[in-house]
Amino acid sequence: MKKIFFALLTAVGLVAGAQASGGGMAWDKAPVNVSDTASLQNGAKLFVNYCLNCHSAAFMRFNRLKDIGLTDEQIKDNLLFTTDKVGETMKAAIDPQQAKAWFGANPPDLTVIARSRAGSGGSGADYLYTFLRTFYRDDAKATGWNNLAFPSVGMPHVLWQLQGERQAVFEEKSGGHGAPEHVFTGWKQLSEGSMTPQQYDQAVGDLVNYLQWMGEPAQNTRVRIGVWVLAFLAVFTFIAWRLNAAFWKDVK
Repeated sequence: MKKIFFALLTAVGLVAGAQASGGGMAWDKAPVNVSDTASLQNGAKLFVNYCLNCHSAAFMRFNRLKDIGLTDEQIKDNLLFTTDKVGETMKAAIDPQQAKAWFGANPPDLTVIARSRAGSGGSGADYLYTFLRTFYRDDAKATGWNNLAFPSVGMPHVLWQLQGERQAVFEEKSGGHGAPEHVFTGWKQLSEGSMTPQQYDQAVGDLVNYLQWMGEPAQNTRVRIGVWVLAFLAVFTFIAWRLNAAFWKDVK
């Protein structure tokens, strides 16, 4: 329980810093649908191949992926590293000391990242969807990358081979008190990726959809049970109302 609390606390602190650094950038609406098993399966594959190298999901076990339609064999063949077992939790491949040396801090656990990153700009899924689609080349940064949603982020663009390399175009405008401001105006494509922009947006949508589901794997079950509970309460309320009317009908 303490681990979950500290993971949530760390994630909340990180998003607060990200929002402050982002200067209130508008977040795009994430195409989240946690009932879409095909999207969740593709998102799980992207998560394991691109995120799990540095980020853990310490409160999620591989065998929980059976809830999104995968079998043990599919999990073993497509999503497990050679040393992992289906019943193990999702641990990062990177050494924590190396991660701290390379990025300045250990990459945060992502189990509840989509739930913790909600803010005034939208849901946590909206933030992640925007964040993963706004990386750009910046040679002034140690990683060679920067991000519009989280300026000066220590994380490199791990999906760049899918999206390609882009450069953000800024226009200098005079701000308040005569101070110049650099306003984002568009993108300049430096190299093509293996996906078209539409395909990349769809892939990021699938990844974010998986992160949203991972934060609460039982949410679909909760919704289904909730519908039946509301239906039962509606029927019970009707019966209680009719019983009450029958009980008091002869009372003057």
